[in-house]
Amino acid sequence: MPKAKSSAKTRKPKIRPLGEKVLIRRLEAEETTRGGIVLPDTAKEKPQKGKILAVGDGKLLEDGGRAAFQVKVGDTVLFASYAGTEIKVDGEELVLMDESEILAIIA
Repeated sequence: MPKAKSSAKTRKPKIRPLGEKVLIRRLEAEETTRGGIVLPDTAKEKPQKGKILAVGDGKLLEDGGRAAFQVKVGDTVLFASYAGTEIKVDGEELVLMDESEILAIIA
């Protein structure tokens, strides 16, 4: 029986962040404004929300231990527009950033 192919949205990335880095997939940009105006691709801003796909081991402390992350895989977070480093993995655009660049967790 053939296996169903998993989409890029559900597949686990082939990259693992180190230290206090987190790997994030940006959520889609808004297509329309609150007033109902449809935005062309050139007018859309980079989304500032994303879903955490992977986390590193945590910040290395002076005593040799690791600090626990405040975020976890699956959290939806808010971050600055130009935070982190944009990378492409298997054709999918992801963002790699320090946990300290994350502004908030969206409930």
